[in-house]
Amino acid sequence: MPTTHRYNAAADLLQRNLHGGRSNKIAYVDDQGSYTYGELADRAGRFAHGLQRLGVGREQRIVLALHDSIDFPTAFLGAIQAGVVPVCVNTLLTTPEYDYMLQDSRAQALIVSEALLPVFAPIVASGLPHVQRVVVSGKPGAGQMAFATLLAESNSETSFALTTADEMGFWLYSSGSTGAPKGTVHAHSSLIQTADLYGKPILGIREDDVVFSAAKLFFAYGLGNALSFPMSVGATTILMAERQAPAAVFARLTKHQPTIFYGVPTLYAALLASPDLPRAEAVKLRRCTSAGEALPKDLGERWQRHFGVDILDGIGSTEMLHIFMSNQPDNVRYGTTGKAVPGYEIRIVDEPGNPVKPGEVGDMHVKGPTRAILYWNNRERSQQTFVGEWTKSGDKYRQDEEGYYVYRGRGDDMVKVSGQYVSPVEVEAALATHEAVLEAAVVGKADEDKLIKPKAFVVLKAGVNASEEFADVLKQHVKGKLAPFKYPRWIEFVLELPKTATGKIQRFKLRA
Repeated sequence: MPTTHRYNAAADLLQRNLHGGRSNKIAYVDDQGSYTYGELADRAGRFAHGLQRLGVGREQRIVLALHDSIDFPTAFLGAIQAGVVPVCVNTLLTTPEYDYMLQDSRAQALIVSEALLPVFAPIVASGLPHVQRVVVSGKPGAGQMAFATLLAESNSETSFALTTADEMGFWLYSSGSTGAPKGTVHAHSSLIQTADLYGKPILGIREDDVVFSAAKLFFAYGLGNALSFPMSVGATTILMAERQAPAAVFARLTKHQPTIFYGVPTLYAALLASPDLPRAEAVKLRRCTSAGEALPKDLGERWQRHFGVDILDGIGSTEMLHIFMSNQPDNVRYGTTGKAVPGYEIRIVDEPGNPVKPGEVGDMHVKGPTRAILYWNNRERSQQTFVGEWTKSGDKYRQDEEGYYVYRGRGDDMVKVSGQYVSPVEVEAALATHEAVLEAAVVGKADEDKLIKPKAFVVLKAGVNASEEFADVLKQHVKGKLAPFKYPRWIEFVLELPKTATGKIQRFKLRA
């Protein structure tokens, strides 16, 4: 797609369904009802006009702090239709984090779910120099506008901004798994390119699919899962506003009968551990995917045995927008992240940037057309991450003799023990094979000699008692699975692990 080509991402995704005869087909089902592609286009047009009425101009930013409902795709696509830049933010953050993002983005408006108003209240009360209006999905407070009112008072006959394929289209803030979030700026063309490169050829999404993503829309993974991919072919999407507890997920899987389900390893583990796990014949799944963290081999195999459906484990990033390396249908190799998605290139290099030998662990770099333009107002980090055509992922990988890529942790998570690198993921996977372990995270800890050794934080399944004796049992279990020097010298039992809303374990918090 030529970068100077006139292209508006919202026009593409909306009009391909209207012109494709799907105006009356259900596009979204949320907790309140269902909406056709025609209704979605009408809502997006009204939102675009509403922004113009509020005085939000071309290339200005608005922050979307919205739970998953029809209002999210309405606002996201409506903003892009108007040439306004939607900035999607995590709905599970704190007041200071939201304050930072509003200040950093210089957002002209805040579009927020009613349930999140208390978190934003101190910011709104103090007054931000850039935010002119607060629009609430739900019941607004004093001086605020209801999302429904904005739509009702606006005209749907709004033209699409004459943007280009290479123009700034939307932002996503990085999930913060390594510290402060970064405003990651993406072009208009990136949405449809993820669908064309992964959604259709790898995922195999079709018009007759019903899709359900437990990963939320504000997350790069969820945005592709529940917006770009289904809209690229005219599929139907199920949205869930509440958090992804097993009971809530099971309710959607059995009621709406989705054919494609997108999850993360943490969620798959919780679903399989639940006594309410539905029978295979109670659902209609034909495809499942996982991203966010490496999927343990045992977890994928147990899911396949129960439901008869493989999980396509892959890796993507906020910087690349969606999955660029993945297992593929009929070619699943559990314990690996598969191979590069066609259209992307992968290289594994050492610290100076030289290619490593096959089987050796190195830093993964990726090249592809969906890469972010830059980190907003962060030139140093942009230059560190985006090097020429390559993007440094921050992940450690090795490539096996058959060309499959095996995850070996984040670059800053690797633990060097007695001069040998230990992958936290490898130790976590070994711990997870014990029947009593629900989740585990491993970090480096200094011993009395200030030498770094692995330490494990372990969440046990319900009914299992934590004790020093049981910690010793788990240590021996790992020794039986891995080389002895890799076993965790300390095991701390915890009720839960710190994670981002997308399911990534925040090891930097455990190290602290």
